Amino acid sequence: MKIVLASNNPGKLAELQTMLAPLGVELQRQADLGVGQAAEPFRTFVENALAKARFAAAHTGLPALADDAGLCVDAFGGLPGVDTADYATRFGHARGEANNVRALLEQMQGIDERRAALVSTLVAVRSPDDPEPLIAVGRVVGQITRAPRGSNGFGFDPVLLLPGLGKTFAELPAEVKNAHSHRGRAAQQMLALLRERWL
Repeated sequence: MKIVLASNNPGKLAELQTMLAPLGVELQRQADLGVGQAAEPFRTFVENALAKARFAAAHTGLPALADDAGLCVDAFGGLPGVDTADYATRFGHARGEANNVRALLEQMQGIDERRAALVSTLVAVRSPDDPEPLIAVGRVVGQITRAPRGSNGFGFDPVLLLPGLGKTFAELPAEVKNAHSHRGRAAQQMLALLRERWL
């Protein structure tokens, strides 16, 4: 089964392709099909993921899978949340993952409450008008480190310490990360939903 991934993030594509491999699902990036980015005007992950999935399905004629994910920091009242991708721009830095990490660590200087969660919401639709989208949510709670650690992964992986493992996501091999990550948890739920409802 071919499904368009409503994202142009190569890290998400690689992770999700691996996680959905047991179903024989082939994910194809929307950019490879000439589809641009959908607007993300909403304040929740699920609404943005649904908007992205419907947009990709409408522009490709294929079933679509979208992921909206972000970092929710307790000390910041859950922010940056849905604004995670653009977090650095709020503090005068250019948009980008390394700058997001830099901005986060700058903003957390002097803050002892370092609890945060990475959240991934996956939404799949069979068509743009699918009345029953599949929705899966994965959440992992950890602590923001005071400096980046590790070189694997992407996004905030170098600064989210998993207390149970004593490592950041960036310090873990991909298979271990995928077994414990927010996206991995959401993907496992999505696998079950796809098997039950679509296959």
